[in-house]
Amino acid sequence: MTVDIPPTSERLQLLQPFPKWDGKDFDKLPLLIKTKGKTTTDHISPAGPWLKFRGHLDKISDNMFLGANNAFSSEPGKGINVLTGESNLTMAQIARAYKAKGIGSIVVGDENYGEGSSREHAAMSPRFLNVKVVLVKGFARIHETNLKKQGILALTFADPKDYEKIEQQDRISVTGLNSLAPGKPVQVTIYKADGSALTIQANHSITEQQIAWFKAGSALNALN
Repeated sequence: MTVDIPPTSERLQLLQPFPKWDGKDFDKLPLLIKTKGKTTTDHISPAGPWLKFRGHLDKISDNMFLGANNAFSSEPGKGINVLTGESNLTMAQIARAYKAKGIGSIVVGDENYGEGSSREHAAMSPRFLNVKVVLVKGFARIHETNLKKQGILALTFADPKDYEKIEQQDRISVTGLNSLAPGKPVQVTIYKADGSALTIQANHSITEQQIAWFKAGSALNALN
């Protein structure tokens, strides 16, 4: 059976499988956004008029982080493309520019990141726009699971004070992923614009099954 959707539709889109993990560590990812304070699923993927696009992942992903407070911007939902220096862009515009160059990105967040509804687009849109890692002080449980289902690496700072060390121009690596295992922390290296680097530890709650999701690219991929 085939599902016929008009190519001009803005309400429906056939989903393509997310790419599986390529077996490599995440090397020097640019920081997409460092959210400050409360970051609910509605901050990450606002509802309202956007819900008419919920069947079209590409269209609805334009709302990504529109309501989130960026630690480096006075205007919610706006930031800078650190590769070009262009400012006052939406997070979706920045992530799309990185994705077009084959570059993933990382999101850093505060306490209880992803609280609120169980809105799946709050995890699907970042995954679609090539966010590889979400590193936060703490997760809301359902959102953490949703990120894992979409193949995003969900990490927490072993020392919450390390959140303060993240700066806008940083490049961030997550290494040792080939030995990713339940209960085993991972190493995060923060490369500074001045050429210095510092290493911190990040924890996770990933199970063996969820590691299989990560490697397959998503839980849905792992079922096929």
